[in-house]
Parts: sequence; structure tokens; C-alpha cells
Amino acid sequence: MFAVTLLLAAALTQQPPAPQPFPRAGVPQPPARPSEPVATPQPQAPAAPATSAASTPQAAADAAPGESQLGVQLYPGAQFLASYDAGRGQRYYLFGTTGSFVDVVTFYRTALKQRGDLIFDAPATHQFDIGRFREETMAFPPSVTVKEFQSQVSQGYPNPRPNGQPTRFPTVIQIVPATTP
Repeated sequence: MFAVTLLLAAALTQQPPAPQPFPRAGVPQPPARPSEPVATPQPQAPAAPATSAASTPQAAADAAPGESQLGVQLYPGAQFLASYDAGRGQRYYLFGTTGSFVDVVTFYRTALKQRGDLIFDAPATHQFDIGRFREETMAFPPSVTVKEFQSQVSQGYPNPRPNGQPTRFPTVIQIVPATTP
């Protein structure tokens, strides 16, 4: 009887591992059954170095786009901060400015000849549509979004460039072009 209890206790303590909701990149997953071997990722050869920084897709994506590529005017003095892959072949571009939220919204109301929509009161966020959203081919609607980053709890959006001036931007402009630049 004691041996049966001991075997039952041992069987209960050796439960299968809890399933993970999503596989993690680079981490081998435990086999579904003990009889299956664990797949070990094979090391890959390092990629050949690029001949120039501008020839890589990431460097091209990080280059400051012009107004003709964006399809809209830029607020005077706006500094290019970064661009990000939005998915479905789209990118969005961030620009920082020392202009106030109200001044930047007024500029885009005049330049785009539309009122736009106040999306949030705090932090103040205003959006202007600049093209038709096609759900089947786009991740984000083509738009200009102006967001106030300076408040009682924030001194502004930090300048990502080391020793860049200004050190913080009170207002940030996000542009999703109607067509991919």
C-alpha cells in the first residue's frame, strides 16, 4: 500500500509543463510528447557587410523624407526623429517641433484646408485625414497626427539625437503618407 501511495505521489508531481501562449524567437520549445526530439536552432552565417549605409533598407527608411514623399507640408522647423514600419508596406514618420500644439494644429488646418478631429483632450491629440483608408491594404489611415507632449507630468518628447537641440520637443507630428515613399 505504501508503494502505491509513493508511486501516485511521484506521478502527480511530474505534470507536463504549462503551455506557452506564443512561441518565443530563438528559444527551443519543449516537445509535445516525450518521444519527440527537440529541434535545436542551427547557427546562421553572419550577413555580408553592406558597402554603404545608404544601401541598406533600414538606412533608407531612417533617412529624412521630403515633403514630396510625404504628400504634405512640414511644419516650419520640424526635425525628423524617426520612421517606423507600420505594416502592410506602410511607414509612419515622426517629427519633433518646438511649436506649441495650438500653433501646429492651426498650421495644418490652413495647409490641409480642413478642421481635422480632436482625438484626445489629454494629452491633446489632433488628427487630419490625408487619404482614403483601405482596410485590405493598409495598417493605418493616411493622416497627419499632432500630439502635445509637454504637460505637468512631462517636459516633452526627448530628442533621440545625443546632445541634440532642443533636448525635448513639446509637440510631435506623426505622418502616415497616402502612398509609400
